[in-house]
Amino acid sequence: MNISEPASTGQVGRSRGRELRVLVDGVDMAGKSTLVRALVAELERRGVPAVRHRGMLAGLHPLQPLLRQLSSARQPDSWWTTTAYVIGGFLLDGILVRFLPPRPRGHVIVQDGYGDRTVAFGMAGGPYLAAALALRWPRAFARFDLAIFLHASPEARAARLAQGREHIDVRDERTVEDQAFTDRFHAFHVQGMGRRHNELMVIDSSLRTPADMAREIADRLLTGHAPPGVGAGRADTPPHPALKELT
Repeated sequence: MNISEPASTGQVGRSRGRELRVLVDGVDMAGKSTLVRALVAELERRGVPAVRHRGMLAGLHPLQPLLRQLSSARQPDSWWTTTAYVIGGFLLDGILVRFLPPRPRGHVIVQDGYGDRTVAFGMAGGPYLAAALALRWPRAFARFDLAIFLHASPEARAARLAQGREHIDVRDERTVEDQAFTDRFHAFHVQGMGRRHNELMVIDSSLRTPADMAREIADRLLTGHAPPGVGAGRADTPPHPALKELT
């Protein structure tokens, strides 16, 4: 696993009474959904109930149906869409999830993308005021116990784009073709929104298979140790207490 210098320090731990949250996020074509599925399968194989989660974290978010009508693919080119998602979506979600936790309960929540990338796209495509304000106060948004931010080489992402997938949109193409745009995304993603998470791992997904990454992330959660040569947040953190209850 190739991991860059940690963008934040901390330990894999949760607030008392709250489920364990793991975020897999990153630029388009970095392999987020593939890793999420592999990680859920790996945790289940080890006897830890886990579930893939998408969208808002809160068990009930009144604006989510309206937000789905906006084009997330065009979000980097729209100050209005960025504002709606950042403020009406993820900022509100950070408040609601305190009272309406994600479902199902008793599972590790493995989140497939979140507002971190929305803010980073808003800065890369804008910059837009809502995204800039989010970077000023990132801790106003829901935090995760462990965040995995994926990136991949332009060649690897271009190859994945060429292979095709069910839904390819203009943002997928732009992140592959416009390297300056993608570089801005990564800067605001890691050094901006990534600061609020308890622990952050930044991984080049073009160098490892999803199964290998999933095993190493599961090791991190279950043992509190990173693999040899890996630096991610604070080293040698204890196992997450919620996992003792789930196993």
